[in-house]
Amino acid sequence: MKIYDRSYFERWYRDPRDRVSTRDALARKVRMAVSLAEFLLGRPIQTVLDVGCGEPPWFPVLKRMRPAIRYTGVDSSEYVLARFGKARNIRRGTFGGLGTLRLGRRFDLVVCADVLQYVETRDVERGLRAIRALLGGVAYIEAFATEDAMVGDRDEWRERTAAEYRRLFRRAGLTQCGPYSFVKLDEFDTLNALEHA
Repeated sequence: MKIYDRSYFERWYRDPRDRVSTRDALARKVRMAVSLAEFLLGRPIQTVLDVGCGEPPWFPVLKRMRPAIRYTGVDSSEYVLARFGKARNIRRGTFGGLGTLRLGRRFDLVVCADVLQYVETRDVERGLRAIRALLGGVAYIEAFATEDAMVGDRDEWRERTAAEYRRLFRRAGLTQCGPYSFVKLDEFDTLNALEHA
């Protein structure tokens, strides 16, 4: 079983030799997701759900952008929960078990970054359906396909083609509307034909 402890985050998110992203790249990604959600909602976002949030790197960037944001994280790491749980409103949970958490609201922005490639397909299906039920705006869901030839932590990586991911998103009722960005099309019926897949 994969362990997401402090040494895991030190290696893959901070060590210059192995890290998969930089602070600047993360900040650009967060700004893009927030901007797209606010563009489609026509107002500033107020709530964010971050599934598989890790340490959670999105939290400080979101707080700088929108100080009043109501952030909820979900993660299964004992290290993350002990270190950040109370201070950053992180609840114990998994991607596949998201629908059982009773989060009690819909979220303007749902984030799931660097997670799906480590999740069994049946849990991806459950989690995506749960995200759709919780989604009140835009979901930013990274999905790295076999065709992408990604580098980084390949331990317990689940290979899926882009076509497989498209089927999973479609079956969950999510429609792509930008880079790694998805909406429930029936709630955004004002989108023009070239604004969604």
